[in-house]
Amino acid sequence: MTNVDKPLEAPLMGEPYLLTPGPLTTSAAVKRAMLKDWGSWDEDFRALTREMRASLLALTGDRDDQLDCVPMQGSGSFSVEAMLGSFVPLEGKVLVLSNGAYGQRIAQTLGYLKRKYTVIDKGDYMPPRGGEVTEALLNDPSITHVVVVHCETSSGILNPIKEISDAVYAQGRKLLVDSMSAFGAVPLDVNEVRYEAMVSSANKCIEGVPGFGFIIARKQELEAAKGRSHSLSLDVHAQWSHMNKTGQWRFTPPTHVVVAFVEALRAHQAEGGVAGRGARYTRNRDVVVEGMRDLGFETLLKDRWLSPIIVTFFCPEDPKFSFDTFYNLMKAKGFIIYPGKLTVVASFRIGCIGQMDEPVMLKVVQAAKETLFEMGVKDATPPALALKERAKLAA
Repeated sequence: MTNVDKPLEAPLMGEPYLLTPGPLTTSAAVKRAMLKDWGSWDEDFRALTREMRASLLALTGDRDDQLDCVPMQGSGSFSVEAMLGSFVPLEGKVLVLSNGAYGQRIAQTLGYLKRKYTVIDKGDYMPPRGGEVTEALLNDPSITHVVVVHCETSSGILNPIKEISDAVYAQGRKLLVDSMSAFGAVPLDVNEVRYEAMVSSANKCIEGVPGFGFIIARKQELEAAKGRSHSLSLDVHAQWSHMNKTGQWRFTPPTHVVVAFVEALRAHQAEGGVAGRGARYTRNRDVVVEGMRDLGFETLLKDRWLSPIIVTFFCPEDPKFSFDTFYNLMKAKGFIIYPGKLTVVASFRIGCIGQMDEPVMLKVVQAAKETLFEMGVKDATPPALALKERAKLAA
């Protein structure tokens, strides 16, 4: 039996599965890795930091030593802000491609950073397309950078990242990617998709725990970022320079989180890397989507746009359905689902990432079936308005 074929460990006794886009259910090995204390200055820990950076770079497909990896303390949003504040010059202007909460947060962050920006707002779930990007760049020569969320988890949509990248560089601009919820499971090969920098975090598809994010950027962009950051602690160039010189983080690192992440990276490699991890998540998605549709639920997105990260389902129109009740009953059965973030119609989300596989997802569907019965919901069909909204995606 190969590592890829091994059944996943069940959560520790009493732990529910986290059907969320991160934090997520981690392996027992990742949890055990956090039982030892480490000195942040010690060579053993510095060696782990080197291993972590090298392993992450290996996932990018970088064959020409173009990129480097800079870990950054804090949540993923800290790393997004660090990227924006370090790589967009004060005189720059950003085109934000927004189709959910995280695109909106990027625009909000740019406002705090006093960077000029404009937004293509696609609403809750429509994907930004290359033609729209081209038109916006042709109409506004002052735009220097484009920022896109790789997988917008507020809807579960996987945005057409290569199409967007090709449009950006055809017009001589630069692309920054928030791949927070996709990196490690969805390909982002720098030889196929050009970008200047991207960010992700420890508690997503690598299946670590929260505590730091990381920026992977072209070395020439890292050099150019010197003295540009608005922040002492979020200065990507300063972190990069100090780490390359000393092997240490500038400020106290989340040592236990880093060690757990290295363990998670090793498991990621054993599973087959991006392809292996992405295949398991895709199977998870397919199982839960088929099962939930059999119960009468409808997905927000057509199959074309469904990501293997998280799936949004419309809430049933049945008056006996209450999301809060549904949530609590699912939790009692061992599954924590995620509230929806749509503005037009009620919805909820089921994550496909973390230490979960097909047998687990089948249990999720069975739990949903039992929960509907307990609630007295006989029909999981969504309101007509929900289906009308979804029809827009056919374009």
